[in-house]
Amino acid sequence: MTTRQGPSLTLRLTLSFALASVLVLFLLGLIIGDAVEKHFEEQDIELLSGKMELVRHILARSKGPWPNPTVTQELDDALTGHHGLAVTIRAADGRIVFTNDMRAFPSDLSKAGAAEGGRPVKWIAGNGLPMRGIVASAETAEDGTMLTVGIATEIDHHEHFMKSFRHTLWSFVATAALVMGMLGWFVAQRGLSPLKAIKQRAAAITANNLHFRLPSEAIPRELAELTDTLNGMLSRLEESFQRLADFSSNLAHELRTPISNLLTQTQVMLSRARSADEYCDVLASNAEEFERLSRMISDMLFLAKADNNQIIPNLEPVDLAEEVHSLLEYYEILAEEKRLHLSVSGNGVVNGDRLMLRRAISNLLSNAIRHTPEDGSIAIRIHDSDQERVGLSVENSGPAIPPEHLERLFDRFYRADSARNRTTEGAGLGLAITRSILRAHGGDVHVTSADQSTRFMLLMPAKSGE
Repeated sequence: MTTRQGPSLTLRLTLSFALASVLVLFLLGLIIGDAVEKHFEEQDIELLSGKMELVRHILARSKGPWPNPTVTQELDDALTGHHGLAVTIRAADGRIVFTNDMRAFPSDLSKAGAAEGGRPVKWIAGNGLPMRGIVASAETAEDGTMLTVGIATEIDHHEHFMKSFRHTLWSFVATAALVMGMLGWFVAQRGLSPLKAIKQRAAAITANNLHFRLPSEAIPRELAELTDTLNGMLSRLEESFQRLADFSSNLAHELRTPISNLLTQTQVMLSRARSADEYCDVLASNAEEFERLSRMISDMLFLAKADNNQIIPNLEPVDLAEEVHSLLEYYEILAEEKRLHLSVSGNGVVNGDRLMLRRAISNLLSNAIRHTPEDGSIAIRIHDSDQERVGLSVENSGPAIPPEHLERLFDRFYRADSARNRTTEGAGLGLAITRSILRAHGGDVHVTSADQSTRFMLLMPAKSGE
């Protein structure tokens, strides 16, 4: 037999934890890298802006036509000591009137005002070094000639640092993701340990120790509900197994009595020669036992069909008062023997199978007559329980049934006082059959018992239009 299994829960948690960690670290790496690069850019902008102001100030004080040796010397002096700083001044016709570095600026950057007021531009110079520069217009003092000033600085040290920084950063991210994955696996193993404990405890539970329960005191809150659910299932299984064991025991007992009687009588008769009358008496007694066995088997078959929803009532309007009066005539002799007072009140018509409902009511009347003490009373009341159902109650006087037995009265072969009732005619199946009949009709039966009175209530669907 093969079983389909999904991915391991530990693997799922580990991968989820590692994926979440990689995502967070990746975003963190992007944010840190962008922040560091912006920091260098701001440093370059501050340097280039300062030099641009210096050049503008020198040009604003310049006099005479260009090229002007005095201004050129002043610019050379001002730029002395600034390694990697390139300054180019162009006239309006594009002619270079000053430069301290022959590396060409990009064509778009060399145009007056192309990047003025905007962000600096990066490019790779002819010697392969990265550059960042700005361009602005400047006016001379003598004739107001407009010049284009371009200032750039080498940023190779920044680029080298960023390359090393990114390598270190992403190496750390990859290592951290691996470590986080391993930590996730360890955490998942630790977190699932209570579940493994529950699994081991559940694996040890068999039909012989259904009273065992899963531990719920020291487990995480998330598993407490699962444990409670499993313990509830075990309680129901234990109860079902106990009822099944009781049923088997009761069934064996009920079958053993008539079979033992048949065997004993047969052995006694065979011990010596008998007269014809004696044989007739024994055969008549055996016939009664066979009838008892036959009724019991028929009842068991009826209940087996009810368990498999194979009881299909033949629905027709049934006058409950009429059926009750008919049954009381049948039980009249038994009631008179115990001097019981019988009363009927109310009317009601239901949709049901006449024979089945008659059997259900008969079971309750027979049960009431059997358990009502002499000179007691039995009251049958019929009334509308609500607009859709009709109720029929059978209430008899007598000792109340203890509450612990009420829920099991409708179990098969169950008797509240088994020692006393084994000797009676009933096999303990009547109430179980009554409940099966009512449920097959979409109704139900309930019992209450207190204050020297026991009351069975049948609830049945009312006839349409009633």
